[in-house]
Amino acid sequence: MKVGFVNIFGKPNAGKSTLLNAMMGEKMAIVSHKVQTTRHRIKAILNEKDYQIIFSDTPGIIEPKYKLHEKMMQAVKGSLEDADVALLMVDSTEDPEEADKIFEKLRLKVPTILVLNKADAEKKVKSITELKAFFSKKSYCKEIVVLSALHKTGISDLIKSILNYLPEGAPYFEGDDLSDLPTKFFVSELIREKIFELFQEELPYHSAVLIREFREKTTLIKITADIIVQRETQKGIIIGEGGSMIKKLGTLARQDIEAFLDSKVFLELFVKVRAKWRDNDTYLKEYGY
Repeated sequence: MKVGFVNIFGKPNAGKSTLLNAMMGEKMAIVSHKVQTTRHRIKAILNEKDYQIIFSDTPGIIEPKYKLHEKMMQAVKGSLEDADVALLMVDSTEDPEEADKIFEKLRLKVPTILVLNKADAEKKVKSITELKAFFSKKSYCKEIVVLSALHKTGISDLIKSILNYLPEGAPYFEGDDLSDLPTKFFVSELIREKIFELFQEELPYHSAVLIREFREKTTLIKITADIIVQRETQKGIIIGEGGSMIKKLGTLARQDIEAFLDSKVFLELFVKVRAKWRDNDTYLKEYGY
């Protein structure tokens, strides 16, 4: 049986989370058109008869500005250390030079597959042929796979390529769990995804979600969550006039959580202000960073 850790690296918004979801056939990582949506390292376990692949979606690689960013980059560093195979993801609509600089700095010691994403996009900086020629000369590039994570094309080719480099071994995880993370984590992420969808500019980056209660009752699951923001004005925006926005947020989040848990859910949301939480070790720890 082929078994191993396959970790996904790339710039923010290269499509790492979309790729993870496409390979798993499940929504494991939240997705937004905004950069830096992923804050945690998300492990997803793909179990098949002949193999077990443990994928890691990592935060996009950035220069840290806050302690929160430092924690995010620590997640990337941890992923460098335990990978059997690395997927280096490139958005084919962006300048390849920037991605190249990031990949050179990673100094990976494991086989790397370069993934050219958004192959079907109309506006490309260079053609796929030019991009392949550019990356194939790089010392870190073992192989190139072209795909569209959004349209799920080229996924089976990528999995075949991954299996070529994975060692034989016993599975790391027994049973049919899709992740080593608790259900509460995914619930908080689904709420956070709606904040990215509904609110503009900086507000999603200033917010965090903390699950206070997760109780399974006979007919439904009761979930209480705090939405953490940095300022009173942000609290006002999330609540909205007459509570309109928090009601909308709650409805959209509840629908996704019910689909994820396959259960009826009662969701209660509160908004709390914690000034400068992104630079506070105590708050970061409490919020799971």
